[in-house]
Amino acid sequence: MNGVSERDAIFLNEMGLTPLWQLRSAQAAVAAAVEAVQPADTAEATGSADTPAPGPRPLQPVAQSASALAPVAAAPAPAEPETPVPRPARPAGPVQPRPPGPSPLQPVAQSVSALAPVDLDSAWDDAALPSAATPEEIAQMDWDQLTIAIAACRRCSACREGRAPVPGTGSRTARWVVAAGASTAADDKARMPLAGDPGKLLDNMLGAVGMSRERDVYVTNLIKCRPASASGGERAPTAQEAAACRPYLEREVALTGARTVLTLGQIAANTLLGRPLQESLAGARGSVHALEAGGAEVSLVATLHPGELLRRGGDKALAWADLCRAKGARARAG
Repeated sequence: MNGVSERDAIFLNEMGLTPLWQLRSAQAAVAAAVEAVQPADTAEATGSADTPAPGPRPLQPVAQSASALAPVAAAPAPAEPETPVPRPARPAGPVQPRPPGPSPLQPVAQSVSALAPVDLDSAWDDAALPSAATPEEIAQMDWDQLTIAIAACRRCSACREGRAPVPGTGSRTARWVVAAGASTAADDKARMPLAGDPGKLLDNMLGAVGMSRERDVYVTNLIKCRPASASGGERAPTAQEAAACRPYLEREVALTGARTVLTLGQIAANTLLGRPLQESLAGARGSVHALEAGGAEVSLVATLHPGELLRRGGDKALAWADLCRAKGARARAG
């Protein structure tokens, strides 16, 4: 009895609650299924009016009677293999070209690059780069145009060596323009002219005459890109490099509206005064020079570079005299 004692089985049978988990034999299940699905007219043909209507017997568990009502499906016969029907052949004809555009699941950027081939030879050709602005074009630029022209400049060998130009900083409505010679390694790293200790000394010098870099002074380098030797060290700029960068400095002076230019060192002073770069600064110091920039005449005063003053502290008195001279020139100019 599958774990049920004989006494318990008799008791459950009297109550009509036989164990639900007791399975009937396959033959009894088939007979119950046939009896459940037998049509009603069969009973009338046999003349047995006492035959009960099909359904669950009294006191029979619902789950068990429900299983008796479910017909047992016969095992399906093995299906015969279907004969494959040949698909009609596609009529021959010219292959239609695929419309342009990205193929499915293909990134758009990849398809765009495929549609626009790149000339690898021109990527390393200097002639393929935008041509440098002429001095006449630079003289007509505003601040935004000048900034873009300096960033893309290839007028001299210093910028063609791959170093980025260092832009000027300070007030764009300045009273003074302070111009050093060439960008240094410290300038290149800080991305601003007169960086490091020389810049700190310059700020102290300007503060001594009541001026500041942020408020009324524009600081820049004549040569925006750092001239470097073959080993990567700093070198003196050439006359061609200084002449190529001069139009940018003159335009900066004109755009600021400054009336005084203070040059630091011999490179900037000799270039703006039209003298050989190797000429000593002593010939330019001690007087106020007239400089034409942007169609206007401004005053030029030459002084020592702060880097030189850090090496020769005794020359700071000379620099102080130059600062006072520049301040007096501005006062006379109104």
